[in-house]
Amino acid sequence: MSSIIKDLTRIASLSIRSIAALHLFTSSCYEISQTEGASMLPTLQVHNDFCVVDKHYKNGNDIQMGDLIVARKPTQPDSWVCKRITGMPGDVVLLDPSRDNIELKVEKGWDRDPYDMYIIVPDGHVWVTGDNLSDSVDSRTYSVIPMGLIAGKIIIGMYLPNLMRFKGNYYRWLENTFTDC
Repeated sequence: MSSIIKDLTRIASLSIRSIAALHLFTSSCYEISQTEGASMLPTLQVHNDFCVVDKHYKNGNDIQMGDLIVARKPTQPDSWVCKRITGMPGDVVLLDPSRDNIELKVEKGWDRDPYDMYIIVPDGHVWVTGDNLSDSVDSRTYSVIPMGLIAGKIIIGMYLPNLMRFKGNYYRWLENTFTDC
């Protein structure tokens, strides 16, 4: 009887330590996240695309212009967004004049076209957009996002149908392709 109790105790201890190690790994190192939606086409698929998120970049640590990030959506904290950083602190960003859902607060006496306006990205914030600009809800809608909302940087994309069939190119490195002019 005592050997059964010892075995059960050992199994319970190993299970608890494994769960704790997995939690530590996914909260501090890497996590696999699924993407949904067309905002990041052609970089990420609309459905069945999974990403490896590097948590070393959490809270905007060492991020750069052009990086793909996962962050909490500022207008819906329960939701996550996957976007590309297109503006860093201090950068000047032109509001997209083609968007009709931007609500601009224009001061009395403003004599310029309200869509000919620029935003300076404040310290501790970034400007993000989807790669598919025509189908993306991003900083053009909800403005800059605090770096504290950034959960990590996407480093690998995996397309599930190719992965399940062991068809070639089921994963791809998602590198920063930004070039400074």
